Amino acid sequence: MPQMLSHIALIVADPLRTAHLLTGVFEDARITRELDAEDSHPSMTVRLAGLDFELIRGAGPAARNGDHIAFQVSKAEQQACAERLTALALDFDMARRDTALYFSDYDNHVFELDVVEA
Repeated sequence: MPQMLSHIALIVADPLRTAHLLTGVFEDARITRELDAEDSHPSMTVRLAGLDFELIRGAGPAARNGDHIAFQVSKAEQQACAERLTALALDFDMARRDTALYFSDYDNHVFELDVVEA
């Protein structure tokens, strides 16, 4: 039986650009493996929320659909991320009485910041 998630792989046109997006939006995101252009499977790794995101060069989803990755955050963390998204000139949508913030990367992968107050 699975014990936990190992990683999430996202197919993206430009792994470095997506890595910079993630590290620009999320304070705790860290690049843990740099892009190796000579690798036959060019990718890089970003550590975020205790999980590795493998960013693999390729053609990502053609369009957005209901698939998304949701992170549990406090209201303060959500607002800070909204400010960083605005500074990066990236669109986002608020939903569920502003308890959910949705944004997408450059390749149509959707992320949700879900406010859960204790």
